Amino acid sequence: MYLFTSEVVSPGHPDKCADIIADSIVDTILMQDSNARIASEVFLAGKNIIIGGEINSKVKLSFGDYAKIVESALFHIGYKGLPYFTKEQCLHPEDIEVKVCINQQSPDINQGVDQKDGEIGAGDQGIMFGFASSEAKEFMPAAITYARMLCDKVYKFAKANPDKLGVDIKTQVTIDYGTKENFENCHPQSIHTIVVSAPSVQSMDIATLRALIQDLIDDAGLPKNLYNKDKTIIYINPTGRYVNHSSLHDSGLTGRKLIVDSFGGYAPIGGGAQSSKDYTKVDRSGLYAARYIAKNIVAAGLAKKCIVQLSYAIGVARPTSVSVDTMGTQVSGIDDDMLSKFVMDKFPLTPKWITQKFGLDKPSKDTFLYAKVAALGQVGNAKYPWEKLDSVEIFKSLLK
Repeated sequence: MYLFTSEVVSPGHPDKCADIIADSIVDTILMQDSNARIASEVFLAGKNIIIGGEINSKVKLSFGDYAKIVESALFHIGYKGLPYFTKEQCLHPEDIEVKVCINQQSPDINQGVDQKDGEIGAGDQGIMFGFASSEAKEFMPAAITYARMLCDKVYKFAKANPDKLGVDIKTQVTIDYGTKENFENCHPQSIHTIVVSAPSVQSMDIATLRALIQDLIDDAGLPKNLYNKDKTIIYINPTGRYVNHSSLHDSGLTGRKLIVDSFGGYAPIGGGAQSSKDYTKVDRSGLYAARYIAKNIVAAGLAKKCIVQLSYAIGVARPTSVSVDTMGTQVSGIDDDMLSKFVMDKFPLTPKWITQKFGLDKPSKDTFLYAKVAALGQVGNAKYPWEKLDSVEIFKSLLK
């Protein structure tokens, strides 16, 4: 055996609630002011929800506006104040207490970000990593791909059946590659272990719950060549009871699920979170650009997997470095030095270029909403603009 594991949490997990609330604020402001500068962190503890950070915008939200954003986000996540879980077992929106601690962004940052020639300087310094793999059709590692698939299945059931399950859900998948060589060459052999933890109403006995979740696992669409119900080790609510949930029983904080949001621990991650930030913050836009480059390299057939690192200096538009690492899986005639230089030459990778390429200053229901990205993961969803494969032919030119 050679095993690798990734974990995923649902939108109802307190950390994800914090991310979704923070990005609901980003959506609300950017849809009215595309030039706004936003970094609003959120902390949930019990019934208390604290919003803090820095915002510069012509949009001035009142305390009531923030409270409505919080209530709406929680309602859409699935915390609707329904009677199936008591106010001691689960957060009810009517009980929340919101505190807002928002300041103005420093003008020292603004003078470097909004430049006279129309260019956008990086809103902070830092490093970002994008990754892609040929293991699954999403060009993502297998473990997080299938953990997300399971989490989505159970979460959708929970939202549709609040009389049975709550929405604070975790899933985990362990992939057996058989050998380290298979791992290095993106050849998963089987799903070795599945873990699902989902809160149930108090009246549901553990046997009924486990049978219900097992049916959802079997119907989740896991690849038949990897999932065998009779051979896969499956743990469903392994403690035997999971009724109490939400921020009443586990605090939540923006940016605490970076591994879940990205590549499931399979690849390095950057130094900062994406949620709560506008597009000038390269923690967000740099991740999207690096993922886009890595995915197009793999989709072009130049490598089986690929890590792209970008780095930026605050107030400087062009990245201070670009490096491509295909982890020894590149095709003959292509090397990482060549790819790194090619990316530097062909892709500007400035915050302005990234923003215009993916429409990051114009979130909408017709394109993408940052709150939905926060709920589903920052990468790996084909509907996101930064997941497009429209540079494959550019990279294939290296093969000619």
